[in-house]
Amino acid sequence: MTQSTPWPAPRRPLVAILRGVGPQEIEGIAAALIEAGFEALEVPLNSPDPFRSIELARRLAPDTCLVGAGTVLEPAQVDRLHGAGGTLVVSPNVEPAVIRRATTLGMVTMPGVFTITEAFTALKAGASALKFFPASVLGPSGIRALRAVLPADAVVGAVGGVSETDFAAYVAAGTGAFGLGSSLYKPGFTAEEVGVRARAAVAAWDALSEG
Repeated sequence: MTQSTPWPAPRRPLVAILRGVGPQEIEGIAAALIEAGFEALEVPLNSPDPFRSIELARRLAPDTCLVGAGTVLEPAQVDRLHGAGGTLVVSPNVEPAVIRRATTLGMVTMPGVFTITEAFTALKAGASALKFFPASVLGPSGIRALRAVLPADAVVGAVGGVSETDFAAYVAAGTGAFGLGSSLYKPGFTAEEVGVRARAAVAAWDALSEG
């Protein structure tokens, strides 16, 4: 099993997925998210000029904040992301070459999995965390069943069709991280709108973790 870059232990394990965001708006949106308490920002590579957005977000974010890309499919994209200052590599699939390349660069990886075979393949390649996607199809019960046979220290994230209203059920099933996409940001949302949604998500997490 390849040694992985450890998944950090942020106060709030919430990843903001900004699919469709553009460089002209990333700074305001990133600032709103960071101010609300988010510590991980993801710009999917099928967004307009994503590496430019990542560069701008990285300059704005604290060093402790993960900034990176989603929909990373090739090792060459990992290299370009690293050059833009990215530290987080998120994929919709399990591509060991992507995971290994990111790990050699000290980057945090979160490949997408749906089956137990994919999950163990990702861990063997050195994944920092697992992105169960789409989580809304598996549901908490599906993730609980898969979680039962995974290593106890494996970090499991739920992504796809989840929002702050689902935190409690997924945490009870063994989920330790969440990727929030359309519940947080859609193209056309202003920074103010994103800020409102981000604060609601943070409040829900804080209430759960402190309860």
